[in-house]
Amino acid sequence: MIKGHVKIFSTFLRVLDIFLSFVSWELAYQLRFFWIDIPHAYTIPQHNEYLKAALFVSILTGFLFSFTGVYRLHKLVQPKHELFNLLRSTIYLILFTLVTAFFYREFSFSRIHTIYFFVCLLILLFISRFFSRFILQLLHTKKAYIENVLLIGNGISARNFCHRLERLKNLGIILKGVIEIDNNVPSIIPTDIQKLGNIDTLQQTIKENQIDQVYIALSNNQQTYLPKLRELLSEQFVDIKIIPDIGTFRTLHTEVESFEDMPIITIVQSPMTGWNRIVKRFMDIFGAITAIIIFAPVILVIPLLIKLTSKGSVLYRQERMGLDGRTFFALKFRSMETNAESKTGAVWAKENDERRTKFGIFLRKYSLDELPQLFNVIKGEMSLVGPRPERPIFIEKFKSQIPHYMLRHKVKAGITGWAQINGWRGNTSLEKRIEFDLYYIERWSFWFDIKILFLTFFKGFFDPNAQ
Repeated sequence: MIKGHVKIFSTFLRVLDIFLSFVSWELAYQLRFFWIDIPHAYTIPQHNEYLKAALFVSILTGFLFSFTGVYRLHKLVQPKHELFNLLRSTIYLILFTLVTAFFYREFSFSRIHTIYFFVCLLILLFISRFFSRFILQLLHTKKAYIENVLLIGNGISARNFCHRLERLKNLGIILKGVIEIDNNVPSIIPTDIQKLGNIDTLQQTIKENQIDQVYIALSNNQQTYLPKLRELLSEQFVDIKIIPDIGTFRTLHTEVESFEDMPIITIVQSPMTGWNRIVKRFMDIFGAITAIIIFAPVILVIPLLIKLTSKGSVLYRQERMGLDGRTFFALKFRSMETNAESKTGAVWAKENDERRTKFGIFLRKYSLDELPQLFNVIKGEMSLVGPRPERPIFIEKFKSQIPHYMLRHKVKAGITGWAQINGWRGNTSLEKRIEFDLYYIERWSFWFDIKILFLTFFKGFFDPNAQ
């Protein structure tokens, strides 16, 4: 299996990284106290304390590198991405180690030792990756650890599979060729992929090319070939896999599971399940409380200025739609005249909206009117990061006009988001906004949220499209 083949390689790297972390910690000890900084006026600390720390740090390396995705398939395919991810994860490891050492009061570790450890670990990790890939390529030339793949089909699913499989060559996953089902239909398979006859010669093709795995990617009108393929493949020693044709469905965190031995494909689901949901909620609560404390003076002064500059309430409650279509009332500092929609009804905010108060213009310009939404976050109605919540009356209109619009409700609405910091807010293209929202949902991670929150300070508060 492709997963099993890659899992062997990733497991090897995981064990190697744990070992290298231990060696780097010990090497840094020698550098700090014997090889570079020759002791004169100080006593060399006990080695057993550093040895215990080495065991802790090496185990921490395994957990932290796994959590940050160092061993995921898409991180292993391209060396450039792998090395960058190793650098980022090593920085996280150092920060976590320093924090732990700060609270460990029984012994004081050398900060210079930590620097040596960081440098040694990075050097060893980069060297290990170079030699690991070199050895893997050497094994491939000896025809070891190679999986030969045959693809049956000539539709869109088959073409997409070809493109994805090309990136796995350096891991030993080799697409030997394609057997096209319907020769009456123009082929859309890349021309550099070898065509290996037809299904009548399938058994011979498998033997001649030493095929290990057969992937069947039939379009809906080709499903009638399945009984014949089943019969031909039943006598072969190969793994058989089916790539489903899901047509025009937009996938979102697709997953295959087994229910009472029946395979079920989940096409659309929220990424906020299990541990992800706990991490996201913890970050929301911690971040919202921290932001309220930081902006407390501003939050207290704004209501006074609203009262002094216009008549009406300080806060404005507006119905919005969030996770899985649940509605809630988003809080804002009032920036428009009281009963601004009494004559027009629900309308889209526009540039230089005459309904804004003089102080409201300032609030909207710097997005300060949205500070009360921090309390929506604490209540669990919103998140710090996510697609902007929209009003139900507009959603009824957009969901039939904009493809995949409703997928943005698979996560909680956010105060800031990937679309907002890229300039897609206010009176801008809804299609582009949805495109960026779905990009965020498909690639969500804890660190992606951190990146968006960081960029919000530079792009979110001073957005020219804020109205």
